[in-house]
Amino acid sequence: MESVTLAQKQAFGDAMRKVPLFESERMRFDLYCLRPGQSQAVHRHDDSDKVYVVLEGEALFEIGGEVELLPEGSAVIARSGQPHGVRNDSTTDVVLLVTMAPRPTRT
Repeated sequence: MESVTLAQKQAFGDAMRKVPLFESERMRFDLYCLRPGQSQAVHRHDDSDKVYVVLEGEALFEIGGEVELLPEGSAVIARSGQPHGVRNDSTTDVVLLVTMAPRPTRT
């Protein structure tokens, strides 16, 4: 059985950190760790859906041209082809659980 303890996998740095948890030919499952002021630039995946779950803090998401601040316990989807990005405009760290399927050839 493969398992991880999410709190032990958290890692922060000078830029947003993407921490791989599980990966297969069909999906990716990562933690994104953002300090205040850090972000993931708006981009898109033409063949993959991405789901973000806010584990800690609150994050500002831009998906398909809409912008919304989502608190801990929220989830949001960026469907394939939708431009999407996230930023931490708060004063506390943000931890996101992120799933992509099918697994993109380039992330």
